[in-house]
Amino acid sequence: MTLHQLTIQQAHAHLTAKEITSVELTQAVLDRISAVDSRIGAYITVNAESALKTAEHADKAIAAGNAGPLTGIPLAVKDLICTRGVRTTCASKILSGFIPPYNAAVIDKLNACQAVIIGKANMDEFAMGSSTENSGLQTTYNPWDTTCIPGGSSGGSAAAVAADMCLASLGSDTGGSIRQPASHCGVVGLKPTYGRVSRFGLVAFASSLDQIGPFTKSVGDCALMMNALCGHDPKDSTSVPRDVPDYTRALKDGLKGMKVGLPREYYATDGLDPSVKTAVETAVKVIESLGAERVDVSLPHTEYAVPVYYVIAPCEASSNLARYDGVKYGFRVKDSDDLMEMYRQTRSVGFGPEVQRRILLGTYALSAGYYDAYYGKASQVRTLIIRDYKKAYDQCDVLLTPVAPTPAFKIGEKTDDPLTMYLSDIYTLSANLAGVPGLSVPCGFSPEGLPIGLQILGPHFEEEKILHVAYNFEQATPFHKQKPAL
Repeated sequence: MTLHQLTIQQAHAHLTAKEITSVELTQAVLDRISAVDSRIGAYITVNAESALKTAEHADKAIAAGNAGPLTGIPLAVKDLICTRGVRTTCASKILSGFIPPYNAAVIDKLNACQAVIIGKANMDEFAMGSSTENSGLQTTYNPWDTTCIPGGSSGGSAAAVAADMCLASLGSDTGGSIRQPASHCGVVGLKPTYGRVSRFGLVAFASSLDQIGPFTKSVGDCALMMNALCGHDPKDSTSVPRDVPDYTRALKDGLKGMKVGLPREYYATDGLDPSVKTAVETAVKVIESLGAERVDVSLPHTEYAVPVYYVIAPCEASSNLARYDGVKYGFRVKDSDDLMEMYRQTRSVGFGPEVQRRILLGTYALSAGYYDAYYGKASQVRTLIIRDYKKAYDQCDVLLTPVAPTPAFKIGEKTDDPLTMYLSDIYTLSANLAGVPGLSVPCGFSPEGLPIGLQILGPHFEEEKILHVAYNFEQATPFHKQKPAL
């Protein structure tokens, strides 16, 4: 038995049967990190000592019969989710030495489940990027082909799961940053409905768009992670006080009676790679063969999603990142002549090029005389995009689309062309603008052997529907069983 390759469900079964211990499982994952992470670069921080101590406590709980589904399970966490006593860098020089004095709400939830947090995963700096090339600390490589990007901004979290350097991980999704790297790395990634998972302790990029969600090796594991993560949090004003279902109840066979919508705008986009189009169309046929009915729908304002997102997100980022000035915490340039010079130099040195670009864009769009023309107008179009989704869901239960227009591209291929890089999120951005849940499940491979994902989008707070469709598709196909050759 290769312990690091286990899913959460498999590991839980072995742990509760006393066939393995959490210490053995955790050590196997740590050994896997030592063996392969020098080639992948998924982790910024690995907490071996504390992870093994947590695993020892988990084994005692298991022995006492107090084991939940995540007890003793080694997990990774994206490095913009605060962890008390463990540095949280956001992959930025400006926070390179920051150690939070508190936990994010999701960390407290995982601790309550007695999960083992192995370490903090690499990302695009402050979650700004689609390739993890914008990390201010290191580069992460795709486990399927180390000349390619793993996706972003949660590239480290996705790569860690794909390379079996954890059994599952947490990421955040502002414009596709869970679904897109999940697609590129051949794992399951779910962005919950906005407000379903607490954002308390998540370092903010764009507060009206950010949402924490899981990366897993299977849809079943994703349901278990959602059970642990979801729920109302009074510390987060955007957290919705709504009962949380048992998401594992969605893991049932058969799609008879389900209607799956195909937005025509998503399949007519210039730049959709033929291998992606073929894989997604084949996946739709599989889902139809399982009993679902196909419905053609329209999301007419799709063409505005990219420009709307790249007004709203930088505006919110420019406001959220104003707090990093070298005064209270984090990096500070020394020997400045005066306070304003210290501010300027600290932010110029501490922030990378992409973060600076978005701060400048956002500050400009929010400035006097431009607010109504840019942010105000973008907010109005956002409302139209939300209405598009509501009308589409009147006709179907879920939507099926590509996740990204191409498989993972080569490292360095798009770094000099930010606009082309931004377009790689064309299929994922609108779900964040509308706040609806979305999931990526592996649905095929390119001729070069790179994973391709199918995106399943559902109505607000209907994660059960997308998990149900994803589970049935996963059970009918072999893609989730394939592993990169590391």
